[in-house]
This record gives sequence, structure tokens and C-alpha cells, in this order.
Amino acid sequence: MGYQDLEFANDSVFLITGAAGFIGSNLVEAVLDLGYEVRGIDNFSNGRKENIEEFINNENFNFIEGDIRDYKTCLKAAEGVDYILHQAALGSVPRSMREPLIYEDNNIKGTSNMMEAARQNNVKKFVYASSSSVYGDSKELPKEEGKEGQVLSPYALTKSVKEEYAKLYTKSYDLECIGLRYFNVFGRRQDPFSEYAAVIPKFIKILKDGNQVEIYGDGEQSRDFTYIENVIEANLKACLADSKAAGEAFNIAYGERFTINKVYDLMCEKLEIEREPIYAPERPGDIKHSLADISKAEELLNYDPDWDFKSGFAEAIKWYKENI
Repeated sequence: MGYQDLEFANDSVFLITGAAGFIGSNLVEAVLDLGYEVRGIDNFSNGRKENIEEFINNENFNFIEGDIRDYKTCLKAAEGVDYILHQAALGSVPRSMREPLIYEDNNIKGTSNMMEAARQNNVKKFVYASSSSVYGDSKELPKEEGKEGQVLSPYALTKSVKEEYAKLYTKSYDLECIGLRYFNVFGRRQDPFSEYAAVIPKFIKILKDGNQVEIYGDGEQSRDFTYIENVIEANLKACLADSKAAGEAFNIAYGERFTINKVYDLMCEKLEIEREPIYAPERPGDIKHSLADISKAEELLNYDPDWDFKSGFAEAIKWYKENI
């Protein structure tokens, strides 16, 4: 259980892309806490400098301000690296519906650049962020790897293409790639200020500012919300996984679901606020229900998540109370 007791070779070097982002900065912190060398790269298009301020003076942390869309930058960043945790990407389904071309450039070209840089530098494992959005219009619950539907957004399409590249690089170039299909990750450092902020930090900020939350649809859409600690565990265990996991993608979640209405009610309770939400039309590209079957990750990655939604949610609320 957990990841605090995981061991790598003493001289292991990790490259974390998107290091100043929500998930990336948490991975930086976790790997540094384990005592290994971390190289981080970010262009601050999504990431925030304050997310990595506390690590800058750590002798085991080396930060590169750079863009993964530039192959030479990727090639240099991957020199001497054992493991790459590739988190850099543009998120947000709604934004991808409005600006599809920048998703192609960032998420697909950026990832293929990073994979090729990993191949050229003989990296041991390339672990990358995929998404539950690849299940598209599939109505089957729980979501199971190999039973995907048609994708519903450019964002989801870029994640699906990433997975195809990963299969190719694993089979044709012997680069061991492992995809992690994140299900609605939340926790400390998740940006509440962006126009495209995720639902939990966005709602918290709106409520704390004294405003009414807008919920799209009837609020009965459900999600398998996944606390950040579970995602850290999955990334690090993927680095140690047997070669038979290479080329595969895995659901990373807890395996339980909550409606948006339920999350909102819990949030109001934790913040001690009574305020009715406003309901708005559904958004194009959104998936109605999400619940993960995590048995494949349990079997091949030894994934064993400690944090259910309510325990993670309590920690997240505590962090946001102190930091926004």
C-alpha cells in the first residue's frame, strides 16, 4: 500500500514534465521526499511558479524552463534520465472543443517528442498521463480497459493517440511505455483560478468568494474522483512494473463514484456554507457517468490506493482553506 516504501537504485534520476502543474509538482515533491534526483520541465502555460518554489533550492532538484513542443529541448532534458513521468499537456474538455488545434500541437506533438527523446536516451520507463475521457460515449460501467467508445472531444482524442504512440514505441523501439488513465484527479495545488478549472477547486473558490456555483446539467452526472496521493502511487509503481505492463494503459482511480450534486453538498457542509447552486445546460463533450474498474492496475502495477474520496476530500478542503 502507498508509495513511501518504494525503492529505486540510489542514483536514479526522474524527469517530470509539467513539473509546475498540479500533478507534476506533487510528483516532484514525492520523488524528492524519497531521496532521488528530479529534473523538472515546464513552460508555465498551465503550471505555476509558486508550485515549485519550495523545491528550487533542493540540491536534488534541477528545473528547466522549456517547451516539450521543441524536440531539442526534450532531447537535452532526457539526458541521463532513468524514468520519465510525462504529465505536461493541455487539459480541459471545454477548451479543447473551442481550440482543437492547440491540443494537437501540445498533447500529441509534445508527447511524441518526449517519447523519441526517451528512446534516444535509453530511458528505462516512460510513464505518461492518459485520461478516462478515452472511454468516450461508452455507457458501460465500470469502465474497463479494452472497452472504449467513440471519443467526444479533441482532448480525449489526443489522449487516445498518445496511447497508440505508446504501443508503437513499446513494440517497435523497446521503450517501455505505461499509460495511466486518470479519473478526475483532485487535491492540493490544483488551480482554482483558471477559466477551465476542475470542478472541485472551482466550486471551492466560488463558494469562498461568496458567489453561487453553476452546475452544468442536472448535477446527477457522476465521477470517480481520485485523490492525488493515489496518482502518485500509480506513477511510481508503474516505474517498477514488470515488462509485461509495457505498452498498456491502466485505469487510475479509487473505484467509487459520486454525483456532482453530492460533491457540492459535501463541500458546503465542510465549508459550513448554505447556498443553492444554479443549474445550466449540459456542456458538449462531457461524459455523463464515470466509474473505473481498477483490477488491471492492481494486477500488473501492484496499484493499491489508500485514499477514498471522502478522506481525500477532507484533506483537499483543509488545504484550500489555508491557501486560497
